[in-house]
Amino acid sequence: MSDKYCVIGNPIGHSRSPDIHASFAAETGQDIAYERCLAPLDGFAETVRGLIERGYRGANVTVPFKLEAASLATRLEERARLAGAVNTLRFENGEIVGDNTDGPGLVADIVRNAGVPLTAKRVLLLGAGGAARGVILPILQHGPQAIVIANRTRATADALVAQFAALAAHPGQVSACGFEDIAGAFDVVINATSASLSSSMPPVPAAAFSRNTLALDMMYGNKPSPFMEFAASHGATTRDGLGMLVEQAAEAFAIWRGVRPQTAAILEQMRSKR
Repeated sequence: MSDKYCVIGNPIGHSRSPDIHASFAAETGQDIAYERCLAPLDGFAETVRGLIERGYRGANVTVPFKLEAASLATRLEERARLAGAVNTLRFENGEIVGDNTDGPGLVADIVRNAGVPLTAKRVLLLGAGGAARGVILPILQHGPQAIVIANRTRATADALVAQFAALAAHPGQVSACGFEDIAGAFDVVINATSASLSSSMPPVPAAAFSRNTLALDMMYGNKPSPFMEFAASHGATTRDGLGMLVEQAAEAFAIWRGVRPQTAAILEQMRSKR
């Protein structure tokens, strides 16, 4: 009997995770069944407990349940604790273990797929919500020169800086500013705001981009987001969040199965279908 996994969300019908994990299972020879699971907005915990009772081994978690998943977990891995959000659960020995693979997925897409190293680079992170929080530690682990967190509400960005200050390699490696105070060009600009969901543009200045900039939007769709179009018009190389989606799934698969799938073929396949 196949080991059972799923992705929990609301809505969930759009999720491409079952296709991704089916490809991973075929590639690695793992016998798993992976499906979508629609949880009521007020019934996430009950949904998870039901999955455990039915013998599921783990689950991915997507909007709007990542914060609730962190609260439900009986144990959090460090990157999930620092992120304050969970997108991967595993059920073992009576425990619900929470992890966060979004940050490692983003970094893998930047470094491995896009071929852009983060070591000694200046990184601009737009937004200070859950999406931004989840990627700071994995970026720090690559030794950037600086991470500047820009947010509409400066105090929210300052709180993130304080949270990660002890993990910085040197004073000032992680800093904060308002959007209006973004200064100079950056090697990597990451849009972790929700602006692209409404086809709007975060207020980032054109001077943040150059011909040497990689501009990555965590969102993905059938066409470039306004952020990507704006960055490209000012010389940057652009990338959407599809690679991050595939890479975070590969990280979750490795957590569950102990084997890391190759991602190049499935990523190329998914890009060609759009």
